[in-house]
Amino acid sequence: MKKLSTYSFRSGKLTRICLLFCLIVMLPIILKAQSATISPDKLADLKKELITEINKEQKSTQQMVDMVFSFGELGFQEYETSKYLTDILKKNGFTVQQGISGIPTAWVATWGSGKPVIAIGSDLDCIPKASQKPGVAYHDPIIEGAPGHGEGHNSGQPLNITAILALKKIMMREKISGTLMLWPGVAEELLGSKAYYIRDGYFKDVDACIFTHVGSNLDVGYGESNSSGMVSVRYNFSGQAAHAAGAPWRGRSALDAVELMDIGWNYHREHMEPAQRSHYVITDGGDQPNVVPSKAAVWYYFREMSYPKIKEMWEFGDKIAQGATLMTNTTYTSELLGSAWPGYFNKPIAEAMYENIKAVGLPEWSEADQTLAHAVQKEMKSTKVNGLDTKVDSIRTPVKNSMGGGSDDIADISWNVPTVVLNYPSNIPGLPGHHWANAISMATPIAHKGVTAGAKVEALTLLDLLVKPEIIKNAWSYFTDVQTKEIKYIPFVTKTTKPPIYLNKSKMDEFRPAMKKYYYNPTKYSSYLEQLGIKYPTLRTADTKTVDDIAGND
Repeated sequence: MKKLSTYSFRSGKLTRICLLFCLIVMLPIILKAQSATISPDKLADLKKELITEINKEQKSTQQMVDMVFSFGELGFQEYETSKYLTDILKKNGFTVQQGISGIPTAWVATWGSGKPVIAIGSDLDCIPKASQKPGVAYHDPIIEGAPGHGEGHNSGQPLNITAILALKKIMMREKISGTLMLWPGVAEELLGSKAYYIRDGYFKDVDACIFTHVGSNLDVGYGESNSSGMVSVRYNFSGQAAHAAGAPWRGRSALDAVELMDIGWNYHREHMEPAQRSHYVITDGGDQPNVVPSKAAVWYYFREMSYPKIKEMWEFGDKIAQGATLMTNTTYTSELLGSAWPGYFNKPIAEAMYENIKAVGLPEWSEADQTLAHAVQKEMKSTKVNGLDTKVDSIRTPVKNSMGGGSDDIADISWNVPTVVLNYPSNIPGLPGHHWANAISMATPIAHKGVTAGAKVEALTLLDLLVKPEIIKNAWSYFTDVQTKEIKYIPFVTKTTKPPIYLNKSKMDEFRPAMKKYYYNPTKYSSYLEQLGIKYPTLRTADTKTVDDIAGND
């Protein structure tokens, strides 16, 4: 009898173990099947509900856009911005991990469980000397010389938060499995964070990534893009100080080495391929003329359209730096400050997103919106003077024989996870970019409407990814069989490379005390325009300085 009881106990235990094992194995399949059972009619109804929900949140969206605009923080110094956004996410049930990859202003916020894991990102930082009053159609800084959102990175994370909070409600009610992972592009203007996220494993379990970036239309593309890859390298030269008049023969000028390097590189340009783009600034030219500079530094961006060509440029820069030291009897060290691969984006996800772009369409611009746009285009002598776009762009197809352009380290993520970039219409077409003029629209109804439209597209696409597993399956097939079939990602950063989080600190320390006086107060003012006392739109009067008069302030 005793043996029988033992057998019964062991048999029951074995049964429970088998049931537990089956549950663990089958649960993902069950959840996947549950998501997949949503019918086309049900999906259409859920999409209508998402659009309605996002329309209801236009006020909170506007407040987020205006608040981040008012912070105006440069790369690696986005402390106010990150705290504000993560506080919103925490209040809405997201788990937030802060200070990732050794970057104090970087974070990851997650909600949900199971597969698929979808990463949703956008940038945070702004542009030096781009302070500008929103809604004013000519140069009128809030604080002269201060940084400002002269590209529009104040709008991307508000878009993402609007989209995922609306989606979260539906996921909870409909019991849709999946994990939403929100993350920021810190110091994008310095290409300073995303390669570290990849290196440190934050995307190793991600199934797809949607990135949002400000533009002047709703659009998405796939395949090779027009963006260059890049490395950002600073060369630090050391020499010997001496009295520049009393004993110049005793000095070894680090500034001479910097200038000789720049001369050498400029001569080298003649023999480089047409797609290269390279530029530099002298960040340290010495202290005062009567002292031979013992320290000097120059900061280079080397851009090209492939990893091997970027490496070749970088290596040649090192040779020219070495040559400069031989001519001046100095020494040098170099530091990698940022990097990005050339962009390449996913076709199946882009095609799914484009269907949602067509369904959402562009915002209805008011007469005031178009008046501001025309005035700014005229002010900036733009070749495009027909105001805001009113027709959705076609899907962007692969760029062949690209001559290069700007760089974005979202490309590092795109070479590790199927990724697309959604551009949304919060800026005025035809402007220079990285300029105070691009800040004019970024805390106005133009930006607010563009973010709302983008949030709808993103939310609809995220829902598609959650309930249509074939999209992600096809996305990985494209990633494996097309994108990475012959080209494999090799990071520019190493295991020991550290992000240069000290960059821009002194500049923000200089301007932040004055900027704090202009932080947006949504409890007192309905909009940032109201807080600043700006009539929308404010146009040029006869006594207003022209853009040519203030061109030297850029």
